[in-house]
Amino acid sequence: MKTLIDFLEIEDVDKSIIFAQLKCRKPEAMILQALTKKYMQGQEDVLILELLQELHGDKKHEIVNHLVEVKVLLELGWLHQHSFTPIKISEVTPLELLNSAVGLSPSMLKLLQEGSLESDLPDIKPYSDHLEYLQDQFFRIELYQKMSTIRQNVHEHSLGIDRTQHKLQLLEQRIQERVEQTSEKLVLDKFFKQKKMDPKEQIIFLALLREEYSSTDASLREMNNLIELISLDEYDRIKNRSLLEDGSNLLNEGIIDYEEMLNPFGGISRAFFIVDDILQSIIHPQKNKKVRRLKLNALIDEQDIFELIEPESSLEDVVLANETQETLGNLMRQVDKEVVGRLVEWGVKDKKSGIDARIIFYGHAGTGKTMTAYSLAKSLKRQVLAFDCSKILSMYVGESEKNVRKIFDTFYDLCEKTKTEPILLLNEADQFLGARSSGVTSGADQMHNQMQNIFLEQIENFKGMLIATTNLLENIDKAFSRRFNYKIEFKKPNKEQRLELWKKMLPVDAPYEKKFDVNALCDYTLTGGQINLIIKNTAYRVAVREKPLFKIEDFELEIKKEKDANFDSEKSMGFLNK
Repeated sequence: MKTLIDFLEIEDVDKSIIFAQLKCRKPEAMILQALTKKYMQGQEDVLILELLQELHGDKKHEIVNHLVEVKVLLELGWLHQHSFTPIKISEVTPLELLNSAVGLSPSMLKLLQEGSLESDLPDIKPYSDHLEYLQDQFFRIELYQKMSTIRQNVHEHSLGIDRTQHKLQLLEQRIQERVEQTSEKLVLDKFFKQKKMDPKEQIIFLALLREEYSSTDASLREMNNLIELISLDEYDRIKNRSLLEDGSNLLNEGIIDYEEMLNPFGGISRAFFIVDDILQSIIHPQKNKKVRRLKLNALIDEQDIFELIEPESSLEDVVLANETQETLGNLMRQVDKEVVGRLVEWGVKDKKSGIDARIIFYGHAGTGKTMTAYSLAKSLKRQVLAFDCSKILSMYVGESEKNVRKIFDTFYDLCEKTKTEPILLLNEADQFLGARSSGVTSGADQMHNQMQNIFLEQIENFKGMLIATTNLLENIDKAFSRRFNYKIEFKKPNKEQRLELWKKMLPVDAPYEKKFDVNALCDYTLTGGQINLIIKNTAYRVAVREKPLFKIEDFELEIKKEKDANFDSEKSMGFLNK
């Protein structure tokens, strides 16, 4: 307590032991000395008006002149303010402080007690294991968080950030020296070097790793918070966004990934996490081979039921009717944390379950049902396990019932083994969903009814997301209709939607005649699948010419062939913004 006693008793405060560390003028130091004396008398907070009156008399104009000294001490971090708490001290005028109360900050009290704000770091020695190394790295992230908080809430020239930055520099130097003295390779340090991660990428990774260990509210996973952690100013924040955007090193290398969540204001935020294989190799360096999850593509070849689809397009790439977009938007909101929290609180949803949705897409062939299913999966960052329901007809009589159960049993088995939640897509499900036969007279009718009963039972008890596509909704059994909580119709596109489809799908770099006007093609009533097919057939026709050039007549010829052939039953290839 030598420092405290010296500061209390010395007459010329500018000659005190700690005056140089205060980095202020004598008038400000006198205010600190007066507050220290009151603190020792049991008075933690003092009105600024009363404090300045004691130091400088009762003259109002004299007191006002000294208010700027109080503001300086607040900016330096030696005082904290109670009655008025602005976002930034720098935005407060001195006069606003006159009737507020202040007290000594924790930093000032520590300085009075210890005579210095520097923390003594332990001696440099090798790391005994990777956990000891992680402990230092996590403390490093705490300091980065502290600096980020100071930058957002305190005057930019505050000593608080200078002290924290100095402490951070000492810690980073100490970590480097300890790594150099450690003979055994540290898993995380080796990983950083193998992936050639720069310092900012390492900080992002360490912040996410710390969240995995701490199991907090995961607020640091949010994109803006991670960017704030490594940014000094607004220009830095804009520049550093590239580290977390699609195409960045961390995402391209499969080191981290993200989930898109709808926030309460209708916007979309990204919550990042470390990819499971990477996480396990860091947390359990000796056990990573045992705990590594199986991948769907590694298991899909072992069965002959599903096709694994890795969607390439999102909902933004598909042309949809407004009401369809709205319905799918509501479905997407089921992944929002706030929405999930409400449903769990109301007892409607199990806390551990993901999206529960049984959806039926119905409408004419070529209107984009299958492609929309793929695009919805992409937007939800899910894979698709697709089953062509027409296969069931080729199975032996008497085996169909068993094979209906096998579809769902295999799906659940794949989900369990891979710990993933793919979307189950049942394409061309007409025969499953059609009205059941009454007055059964044949064995085939009996088998068909039995198969549908099993299918009905499986849909009713399904956990997860299931999408069925069909061309004939009017033939669906009412019992099935009740089991689907989303029924979405796909109509043939109107003229405005056809124009958008033509613009999206026409080859961008192809040569067109000068008078080419895409609006001339929109009068033809075509589905998205037909437009896609017509464009491809036209491209094949033009490409073989000595001087290839796309003309309206070329497209009109293919449109006529399509109309005459009545290809409505053709399976849609989908329509994308390529």
